[in-house]
Formats: sequence, C-alpha cells, structure tokens
Amino acid sequence: MRSDAAPVAVVGGGFSGVMTAVQLARRGVPALLFDGSGRLGLGVAYSTREPAHLLNVPSGKMSAWPDRPDDFARWLGDDGTSFAERRRFGTYLREILGQARGVQPQQNTVVAAERDGKGWRITTESGTVHAASAIVLAQGNQPPLPLRVGEGISPDDFIHNPWSAEAANAVRRLAQEGGDVLILGTGLTMIDTVLSLDEAGHTGRILALSRRGLVPRAHAPHEPAPVSAEEVPFGDLLATWRWLRRRTGQVGFRAAVDSLRPFSAELWQSYTSKDQRRFLRHARAWWDVHRHRIAPEVAARLAALIAEGRLQVVAGRLTAVTQGAEGLDVFFQRRGGRSEERRVSALFNCTGPLGEMRRTQDPLLQQFLAGGAVRIDDLGIGLHVGQPGRAGERIWAVGPLTKGTYWEMVAVPDIRGQAAAVADDIVKELGA
Repeated sequence: MRSDAAPVAVVGGGFSGVMTAVQLARRGVPALLFDGSGRLGLGVAYSTREPAHLLNVPSGKMSAWPDRPDDFARWLGDDGTSFAERRRFGTYLREILGQARGVQPQQNTVVAAERDGKGWRITTESGTVHAASAIVLAQGNQPPLPLRVGEGISPDDFIHNPWSAEAANAVRRLAQEGGDVLILGTGLTMIDTVLSLDEAGHTGRILALSRRGLVPRAHAPHEPAPVSAEEVPFGDLLATWRWLRRRTGQVGFRAAVDSLRPFSAELWQSYTSKDQRRFLRHARAWWDVHRHRIAPEVAARLAALIAEGRLQVVAGRLTAVTQGAEGLDVFFQRRGGRSEERRVSALFNCTGPLGEMRRTQDPLLQQFLAGGAVRIDDLGIGLHVGQPGRAGERIWAVGPLTKGTYWEMVAVPDIRGQAAAVADDIVKELGA
C-alpha cells in the first residue's frame, strides 16, 4: 500500500472483523481493528468460557482460511470430526490475530465517522480520532432490545440479552438460590442458556417456549449427496421446498440440506422479495433447526434433561408477565389454545439477535443510516450491499450484517470466503 495512505478501519472484533483485517494485512494493507466490547478477537460466539458450549460444526470445517480448509483441525490436532469447545476456537482466532503483521487492535468503540477527502476521520468513544482510507462494518449480529411484554419487570429477573454480563450474573444467582426458569425461544441460544444453567449447578425446572417448539437437530454420520446447479430449482421458493422434501425422502435431511450449501447465496438471490419474506415468516424456523445442527454430545445432554423432567419444550406464546414478591408470574398460551400460568425465578429472552436493522443501537450504524451513507436491505434485517459486500462509498460490510443479501452469512465457512473477497475488493478500490 502507498506509504502516505491511511489504514482501513475495521469496526467489530469478532470473526468477521478479525478475518477481514487479517486478510487485508495479508495483502499488505494495514488495518485498525476496533472493538470496545471487551471481546476483541473473540466476538460473542467465542468469548464464552463454558466448556459445555461446543461448536455446531465439526473442526474439519471450521478453518479461518478458505485456502487452508484443515487449518483448525490441524491446530487442534484431531481428525476433523470433533466438536470442539467454542473457547478453543476463540484461542485459535486470537492466535491468528496476534500473528498478523499490519493489524492494530483498538479496544475502543467507534461512535462516528466523517468524510475526509476520499477517506474517513474515525472518532471513538474515548475521543481519539483516526484517519482511514475505507471502513469495514463487521459488528455482527446486533443484540436484542427489551421485549414489550417485559416492561416494568426488573432487569435482574427478565434478562433481555442472554449474551450480557447480566445474564451471567443471573445464571450464578439461580444456581445458588434455585427456582424455575422460563426461556423464550427454543433455538441455539436457548441451548447455550440451558447448558450454562446446568453447568452452574441449577437444579430447578426450565421451560423453553417458542411459537413452534422446534429444537435444533443433531449432527449424525451420513453419506454426502451433492447435486449440480442444474438440479436445484432456482427462482421458486415453493418448488425448492418440495424439492427439499423429496430429496430428504431419498437421502435424509442432513445430506439434502447440505447439498444446497454451495448454492445458498445464488438460491436466496433468485427469489423475489415476496418469496424471501414468505420464507422468513413460514419456513425459517424449520430451515434453521435442520440447517444449524448441534453436536451429538449436546443433543444427548438435552435429551437427558428432558427425560429427567428438568427441561420442557413447549410450542406456544407468552401473553403476560407480572412481578411478584417471590418471582415472576408468567402467562402463556399453548399452541392449540390452552392457557397456563407458571411462577418462575427468572425469564431469559433467547429469541435471537435484533431482527430489525432500523432499531440498531450501534452508534456508527445509526449515524450512517441517518445520513444515508448506507441503507437497510429490502427485508429490513441487514444492510443493502453489492458484491462482495460494498455498502457505500468506501464502505464495506461483512458477516451477519449482509444476511439480507446472502442469507447464509452467519457461520465461519461462509464468512471466511466473504472476508477474503472483501479484502480483494478493497485492495482493488484503493489501488494498493
């Protein structure tokens, strides 16, 4: 890169940001990597210290490098079939960051950015100002906002962000004091919370509630059944769904779902906005539990908790919560009509990250959206981007912020390729 040019500012220190910064450094472009969350180099997913929190993908598919697919398995020293502890992957990612020459970690939150000629002036929460040639937005999934049903309830009892320090404190308190727990949501975040409670020694009952009561399926050995692009029904959501069901009957759901992985972005982009919205409303929950599977060890542990009566998964919806002297009285309606009331000591919102980009609380995203530097995608769930992640003039986005355009852009095997492609595009743009 030209010696008089400013580095690229990468905002967000999880996997998306780290690997984009490292890929830039690989190409001789220095990068400032900003993250003020205290999780720089880890992000939310890999900052956990819980041994029970395992990767949802075998180690052989978790390399940080698209051109070295066995790198993580070799780092672990295994055959690529294990489901490693997530904290081990965090250590691996931090080692990659630590070895990258040209990446300057900044443990600070970016609160504003102003145009400065062709580049940017970046201002952080602490007041420091940095020059940058370009900006990469890699803030990942946005944390959820408080649910309306929890208005007036103590945040110590109604935990709105399951990835927060408040959530960790609540888990410790529940382990010491006992009491039942209600978890809203039955996906991967629910599983993490259940495992955390169990590891901490919580012995009360846990009720997990979601509209459909669907829980992620387990990984299991299966024969791959790849398909060619000519066999995939692009452009028609209903036809895709029928094809997937038929294919499942032939080769099993794991092989059928996995066979679509190479075509996921093209398939998603072939649908109309109307079909994409139909998918989000009616099919997303089913796709998620079959596509984002859990380690066999985790599935066995959940099955044991259910068999012991300590975990109950219910299809239904929460209708009200009231604060009592001895806990929370929660009211929910089962799918099918029957209403019930339970008393719990705490309620965790595990329905997932923020689903409406317009409600983001990230200061830089708020500024960019308000000023028109970037815009929200047609579905409202991320940023509008072009290939491979251009979000505006000398602005790129990487990872979950681009899921409205690519859909499958939330896991390591997808993001690692995008990070490399974005780095290539930045180098081309800057003439480095």
